[in-house]
Amino acid sequence: MTQEFDHNAIVRLGMAYAESKTLLSAVELGVFTALAREPLDWQTLRERIGIHPRAARDFFDALVALRVLQREDGRYSNTREADLFLDKTKKSYIGGMLEMSNARLYGIWGSLTEALRTGEPQNEIGAREDIFTWLSKTPEKYREFTQAMTGLSLPSARALAAKFPWGRYKTFADVGTAQGGLPVQVALAHPQLTGIGLDLSPVQPVFEDYVREHGVADRLRFQVFDLFKDPIPRVDVITMGHILHGWKLADKRGFIKKAYDALPKGGVLIVYDAMIDDERRENVAGFMMSLTILLETPEGFDYTSADCAGWFREQGFREVRAEKLIGSDSFVVGVK
Repeated sequence: MTQEFDHNAIVRLGMAYAESKTLLSAVELGVFTALAREPLDWQTLRERIGIHPRAARDFFDALVALRVLQREDGRYSNTREADLFLDKTKKSYIGGMLEMSNARLYGIWGSLTEALRTGEPQNEIGAREDIFTWLSKTPEKYREFTQAMTGLSLPSARALAAKFPWGRYKTFADVGTAQGGLPVQVALAHPQLTGIGLDLSPVQPVFEDYVREHGVADRLRFQVFDLFKDPIPRVDVITMGHILHGWKLADKRGFIKKAYDALPKGGVLIVYDAMIDDERRENVAGFMMSLTILLETPEGFDYTSADCAGWFREQGFREVRAEKLIGSDSFVVGVK
């Protein structure tokens, strides 16, 4: 008897971009924000978000099949997760990353084959610039980028605020802070802490607005900072979230050394990223992030937690440990 094989999983994987774009367009059109107010029938929802009637029902029912919408008695509503994370009016909104994926990354990923052949980034940035220099020329693009980083990092920021023993410390600095997603979550959870958000000058108004909105401006401040040029302030804990993967190996090691040099004895460095599992078999999101970094940067790449722990030890950190954080993210901690 000939063994039967199911080809559907392979076909669906090959067509996964269609499911992705359906979600991204729903975020762009404000579907989830519209439905956060009240359930709507398809005609009312179509009119509210401004789409043509031809495929509106298919679009909305596809979102039901994708488990981000529900339909009951002909009216659509958000799932609990969509309502929490994809309603733009909520502080728990993480759609910034999806907005950036829709506006930039979706198109760039179409050039993955060329990136794999050449090893060169495929974005709209000039060959002699890094993404941060390019973004700094357009404040609105930088704001969009920082919002995307908050969307990417917020679940991990909340998990790290809960998992790490912050009660032992009084001060911290967050390198590459963007909007300040991590500092805000840490400050909200631990009122004894004061912190500094470190980033390039265009980020300052974005950070200060975000911190003010969350009511922790009295304990968090911004400091203009270039990771290649400026020393890290002397604090008890230094954090680097979704930073190291954007740079070549020598830079990764150099940033860890810079943190080591800045910390007092007993001070702590925390690095978190979508770290690839040590066996390099399971963390699909980590591999996809590394390929995104290929498309966006000249020499960046993602890495395993064992790789990162090894770089910590090379610089002299002790009590180095790696832990799962949440989702695809892990973190590595080292004590000076």
